[in-house]
Amino acid sequence: MTQPTLTDYYSLLPYIVLTVWACLLLLVDLFIPKNYKGITALLAAMGLITGIILSVWLIGVETTGFNGMVTLDGFSTFANILLLASGLFAIALAYGYTKRMGFERGEYYTLLLFSVTGMMLMAQASDLIMVFLALELLSIPLYVLSAITRKLQSEESGVKYFLLGAFASGFVVYGTALIFGATGSTNLSVIFVQAASGATSGLLLIIGAALLLVGFGFKVAAVPFHMWTPDVYQGAPTSVTAFMAAGAKIAGFVALFRVFSTAFPALASDLTDILWALSALTMIVGNIVAISQTNIKRLLAYSAIAHAGYILMAFVPYGNEKVAPTAIAAGLFYLVAYAISNFGSWGVVIALEKAEGKGLELDDYAGLAKKYPALAIAMTIFMLSLIGFPPTLGMVGKFYLFRSALAGGFPGLALIGVVTSLISAYYYLRVVVNMYMKEGDPEIEREPWLGFTTSVTAILTVVVSLVPQFLFMLAYTAVLR
Repeated sequence: MTQPTLTDYYSLLPYIVLTVWACLLLLVDLFIPKNYKGITALLAAMGLITGIILSVWLIGVETTGFNGMVTLDGFSTFANILLLASGLFAIALAYGYTKRMGFERGEYYTLLLFSVTGMMLMAQASDLIMVFLALELLSIPLYVLSAITRKLQSEESGVKYFLLGAFASGFVVYGTALIFGATGSTNLSVIFVQAASGATSGLLLIIGAALLLVGFGFKVAAVPFHMWTPDVYQGAPTSVTAFMAAGAKIAGFVALFRVFSTAFPALASDLTDILWALSALTMIVGNIVAISQTNIKRLLAYSAIAHAGYILMAFVPYGNEKVAPTAIAAGLFYLVAYAISNFGSWGVVIALEKAEGKGLELDDYAGLAKKYPALAIAMTIFMLSLIGFPPTLGMVGKFYLFRSALAGGFPGLALIGVVTSLISAYYYLRVVVNMYMKEGDPEIEREPWLGFTTSVTAILTVVVSLVPQFLFMLAYTAVLR
């Protein structure tokens, strides 16, 4: 066992800095008065900004560390910046919400930072053992955050998430064990060499890869591993739900892209039909079940499930060397588009939410356009983006996804994506209809950081859609490195 070198630590520099920052913040928070926990939020945001600065500084750097267990490259740097930015948006949404709902605690922000570190490690992991450790590091703080209000619904959410998350982790561990038995290694590059050589047990390798797919499917809320999502999203504090819906999905898909495209391209012919079915089923179930929802949190939960299906579409042709880079770049692009629209829409939900879960029904949005036109316009932008309607970032993202599916030879999957997008217009536009065409007297919470988040995400959703090429090229370049 070799001793870690400076190169090893350099490969994990943003992760290490954020981890140390979170540990120090845990200690510093002890000396911050109870009524001034906003200072803790500010310090947490400074840690995330520091991580973004370091990640930007590392653009173009490629290296491995700790005997090939972690990789620093364009792909992980792109994901790290996106995850750190998601953490910033999550803090902005939580700043006033936690105080208003009566659970303003410093450990909230520390747990959030630790979860972000786990997500970053997922993006850089190039060994299945490291993938598992990162998965647990990102998940355990989310279990606690889901139950942090100590109310019945929140505690139920935390317990459900914990039990099903632990069950899914078991699939990852068992899959890793089978892959190790087949190849003699947990390193992704070694697994690729062994699988390509044909000297391994093909059955063990396929079963192991399938079990890993189950674990990742739970984390990204793909059907049929999605049953936890609506209950957990509804019961958890809304600021936690917003972070969970974006951050955990980004980390899960980034790990899925890296693990399967690096270690299992030789299994593409065996897994393509499974991935196709998962993508199609997730789009269909998520969108159809969302139609019957009257609670905005459950509606957005099924929306998150449906969007997991769209992103999976980018991964179906991962075994095609000509199409795979463009397809995975399309997936990364859509993760950015989804994250922006996600935080914006949840920001509007938080603005209308009252104590004891009031203000979360679709009928509570009646009259919003008349009383708060700016907020209604922002929500309309987010709903149109999630549908894929121009001129929004969601439309551009879906265009890239459908184009990748067609290029990979899956026109049926692209057709399902188009049809389910049309279905989704029904329930997304219900929110818009309530805001503009029904009478009501809604009340919102005016919080500076909440308003800043909804405004910035609404502007980005429209402006970036007008010049999307630079973002797609960043994603494409990240995939090629």
